Amino acid sequence: MIVFIDESGDAGFKISKGSSPNFVIAMAIFKDELVAEETALSIKKLRKKLGYHEHFEFKFNKCNKSHRELFFNTVKPYDFSIRAIVFNKAKLYSSHLRETKNDFYSFALRMVLEHNDDMIKNAKIRLNGSGEKSFRQQLTTYLRKSLNTKNSRIMQNLRFRDSSQDVLIQLADMIAGSIRRYYDKSTLDWNVYRKLLKTKEDDIWLFK
Repeated sequence: MIVFIDESGDAGFKISKGSSPNFVIAMAIFKDELVAEETALSIKKLRKKLGYHEHFEFKFNKCNKSHRELFFNTVKPYDFSIRAIVFNKAKLYSSHLRETKNDFYSFALRMVLEHNDDMIKNAKIRLNGSGEKSFRQQLTTYLRKSLNTKNSRIMQNLRFRDSSQDVLIQLADMIAGSIRRYYDKSTLDWNVYRKLLKTKEDDIWLFK
């Protein structure tokens, strides 16, 4: 099992000063790594078909409506599932999490992986590799201790990926962006994209 993860929105809580009202972490979960490779190939073929260079990155916020729809219709035939966590920041009352971005992000990531309805087992976790090296090390240790017990092992390993080099991290970005667009409801297309992959959704958890 291999899981690709990215987020949409920011971890800040100054919404009146431009922070996003919602924060989403989304996972694209593949039970078969061969299927993951086939999905990645389909995305690369789409990139070439659209005339983009090999370093072009599909990012939800930078794609136009037609390219988002093409992207989701391209990956739709492949066997993967979606799980995500959505934070309405106005309803998160922990002062510590509101004031410490890294801790909020780490907590959110732990929650979406930990509460998985026993679907994620001994998985290879692939995460967008932003952040300082010290934070990545702390996050890896935190997740390993939080997610793995004697009786249950959710995470086999955690590797950080450069999203510009990994089209399946880009897939996670596109999924996260479509979910946040749905909950923000700030544009006319808020309900367009999520519907395209609705059948792949195992759980979208509105954290309270």
